[in-house]
Amino acid sequence: MERQGRYVGSGVQLPQIYRRLSALVERGLVEFDIDPREGRPDAKVYRMTAAGHAELLAWARSPFKPAPRPMDRDFKLRFLFAGQLGRDIAIDILRTELAYRLEHDNLSPIATGQSFHDPQIPELNSDWASEVHLMAHEHGYASTAGHIAWLRITLARLEAEHPDRPPVRTTTAAATPTSNDSEEDETTHL
Repeated sequence: MERQGRYVGSGVQLPQIYRRLSALVERGLVEFDIDPREGRPDAKVYRMTAAGHAELLAWARSPFKPAPRPMDRDFKLRFLFAGQLGRDIAIDILRTELAYRLEHDNLSPIATGQSFHDPQIPELNSDWASEVHLMAHEHGYASTAGHIAWLRITLARLEAEHPDRPPVRTTTAAATPTSNDSEEDETTHL
C-alpha cells in the first residue's frame, strides 16, 4: 500500500498494517465490523474506539523529544500526524524541533581533518577518501541548514496566524549558518 507524493510518501505493506491493527484491537484502541461481500471474502471495517481516540490525543499532545539526528523520521511522523490535530500542536512540535536544532547542531561547514586511510584497501587514496568524507559532511551541513530554514519559515507562517505565541529566542551564531561567531541574542519571529 503505497502513497507517493513528490516529497512525502509511504511504502507500508498490507501485512504490517494488519499486524498493527490486530495489536490495536487487542489493546482496545480499535474495533471492527464485518462487511459481507458477495463472491469475495468478507472485509473488516476498522474504527477507533473512545480509548483509541484518547490515546491518539494523548500522544499528539505529549512533549515531543527531538532525535539527535536532524530530519529524523520521528519528527516527520509527529508533525504529519499530530500536527493535523491542531495548530497549537503543530506549533509546539516545530518550536521544540527548532530550539533543539539551534542548540545542538553544530552548523559549521568545516569538517575536522580526519584521515580515512584503510591499510586493508591498498587502492584507497587517503587524500581522496578525506575529500569524499568532507563532501558528505558538507551535504549534511547543507541539509541541516535547509531543515532549520524550513522550520523557521513554517513556524513563522503558523505564528503569524497565531500572534499570541511568544517568538523563539535564538543566538545569531547558531541561527545563521554563514554568520560570524557573534553570540549576541536576537529574537526571531521567523
